[in-house]
Amino acid sequence: MNKNFLFLLPLVLTSSLLLAEDKEPPLFKWRKVEIAKIDIGYGVQLTDVDGDKKTDIVLCDKKTIQWYQNPSWEKHIIARDLTKRDNVCVTARDIDGDGKCEIAVGGQWNFSETRKDGAVFYLIPPKDRTQMWTPVKLYNEPSTHRMHWIKHHGGKYALTVKPLRGRGTRNGVGPGLKLLAYLPPADPRAEWKTELIADFLHLSHNFHPVNWDSDPEEELIEAAKEGVWHFDYSGGKWNSKQLTKDFAGEIRDGKLPGGKRFIVTVEPMHGTKSAVYVEPEGDGLWKQAAVLDEKLQDGHALACADYLGIGSDQIVVGWRAMNGGGVPGIKFFAPLDKAGTKWREQQVSAKEVAVEDIKAADLNGDGLADIVAAARQTKNLTIFFSKK
Repeated sequence: MNKNFLFLLPLVLTSSLLLAEDKEPPLFKWRKVEIAKIDIGYGVQLTDVDGDKKTDIVLCDKKTIQWYQNPSWEKHIIARDLTKRDNVCVTARDIDGDGKCEIAVGGQWNFSETRKDGAVFYLIPPKDRTQMWTPVKLYNEPSTHRMHWIKHHGGKYALTVKPLRGRGTRNGVGPGLKLLAYLPPADPRAEWKTELIADFLHLSHNFHPVNWDSDPEEELIEAAKEGVWHFDYSGGKWNSKQLTKDFAGEIRDGKLPGGKRFIVTVEPMHGTKSAVYVEPEGDGLWKQAAVLDEKLQDGHALACADYLGIGSDQIVVGWRAMNGGGVPGIKFFAPLDKAGTKWREQQVSAKEVAVEDIKAADLNGDGLADIVAAARQTKNLTIFFSKK
């Protein structure tokens, strides 16, 4: 064998690896299936409701809470008219390990009122989970807006609930909103104790559970007028850390091809801009690596997952164009480098789906995350199945 070739072999192999790592990801392909007509579709959750090991769709609609059974997508209404005003949010997750989800709901939605409206319910399931569930009304702060079940201390779960506004505020001026953790009692009809997570942020549209450290408890990242903040329960208390400064309305997290963590936002609340921030080497603010889009109209939803099956995450951005007479849509962004500075954009849908909420999960067991979008003006619930 040529000695010069042996000398160059390590360089050849290194170059091949670099080419493989830098290879552009495949294009996103999907199969669109509209499964239902709805009223608004305030919130969507993807989880196993009936314990058959298939991921179902839970929907918080205007006056009803319902789930759609995988794979027929048959609709089952489980709560109706919980409050005089609209429902606004839902969270569904298996918190007791029986393979079936527990569900909580937020309602009595009033966008600008900050003193009396809002509601929080836990739903007790019957033996037949396709029938009506029993609501248990819990304490609530005004302006109930988003909620999540999270893994909390002591190996138990907590229901975290976030208002949109602080009590008595006007245009984001006044007391901060109270982000609370509700601790479920053995009997859900008994009193639920609460923990204060934070009370200094204003106009917070969305938040998201994460697990960025080595302990089993989950943390929260919250988007607000004051930027994005991280909340971690440790040492017997909730600790806060600011990640970004710009007013953000939506927030999700993911992993880049090189393994580095990123967060993606919509800025400001109901905003026009979607940006990617990458975790710093030290303890400073996260650095903006890319702006995905600056022409969203009423940006309202994000979902990060591996839709392409490449071992890292991609981003779906949805907007509803509810005000201003624009065109709604969904876009898909795939990273083209390890640093998260370059992203390829694809249009998934336009005027046919005016996104109110988006979630991602593998619905058909092919190993690829699928998109579920609930839409307001277009009044439809749609699955975009990822295709290899």
